[in-house]
Amino acid sequence: MTETPRIDDATIADLRARLRATRWPDAPVGTGWSLGVDVDELRALVEYWADGFDFDAHRAALAALPSRRVRVDGIGVHVLHARAAEPGALPILLAHGWPDSGWRYRKVLPMLVDAGFDVVVPDMPGYGFSDAPPRPIDARAVAGLWAALMTDLGYERFAVSGGDIGTHVARYLALDHPDRVVAVHRIDGGLPWPGLDPSLLSEAERAFVAETERWRTAEGAYAMMHRTKPQTAAVGLNDSPAGLAAWIVEKLRSWSGCDGDVWSVYTRDEVLALLTEYWATGTIGSSMRMYHANAAVPAEQMARRVEVPSGFSVFPGDLVRAPREWLERTTNLVYHRELDRGGHFAPFEQPDLFVGELRAFLEPFRR
Repeated sequence: MTETPRIDDATIADLRARLRATRWPDAPVGTGWSLGVDVDELRALVEYWADGFDFDAHRAALAALPSRRVRVDGIGVHVLHARAAEPGALPILLAHGWPDSGWRYRKVLPMLVDAGFDVVVPDMPGYGFSDAPPRPIDARAVAGLWAALMTDLGYERFAVSGGDIGTHVARYLALDHPDRVVAVHRIDGGLPWPGLDPSLLSEAERAFVAETERWRTAEGAYAMMHRTKPQTAAVGLNDSPAGLAAWIVEKLRSWSGCDGDVWSVYTRDEVLALLTEYWATGTIGSSMRMYHANAAVPAEQMARRVEVPSGFSVFPGDLVRAPREWLERTTNLVYHRELDRGGHFAPFEQPDLFVGELRAFLEPFRR
């Protein structure tokens, strides 16, 4: 059924009061972003969130989305669903990751519809405006839910695209439902799993493994917290909107193709739309718990090769970029292109590039 996501006045009033009452930490002089979030920069954002951000305009934008509310395996799921003008269009499901939601694809949804696709953008359980699952679920379970969702929407065969956790959801859709997935597009090749034998890898793949380990050491503490003690972090992040902003904005800056200037890629209002939705839905804890479930996925599942035709659009600002040899090892690679700008949130950062990539990859599968 059609249902507009709602954020009520009382939630906004409480949010503003908490923002204005933020108890700020000290920050050593001249550290900027080197120790995590730049407190001075975050303070300016929080002040604007409290007294400058147009909540009514944001609620109007939410109301204009092609939202639906469906139940899949007993879980209430918020879905953006729009059909192309011509009947018989190729359906494509877009799978998001963390720390976002269907927000990742809001810019490209109308562009893809205009390009002649039916587009389905669900919020994963525990993200955005979907219900939190009764217990943490992993990416493979979400893939099963999305297969059922596509059946409910009337699509037997479809394409899928994903990034971050969404790349794993897309992968498991192709692995577990190969008779239904026409083609799978991803903007990252995932990360290598533990236990790989380096002697079986190419030089480029060994460099990829080493770079992944360097990234995990320098940037991966957040993921370890999510995997092991998500509820501990959730108490603070669910209580403090400034803390929530610090946790998410630092990742938007680090993972985007912005050369250290997050506001060169996003407007303040775009970022605050995402933060406001995380706050209003109280989903920071449930979103983090998915890491705990994904950490328990057996290595043999990670090692399965995708035989469905696969395409990769690799953006330079992403976390760690898998080499072509890795993509050929792990998938039936039929399309691979390295772009000159964009990062981890490419559909939001560079919507024109992302749509162009999807169109180029999927063109042979539309006939």
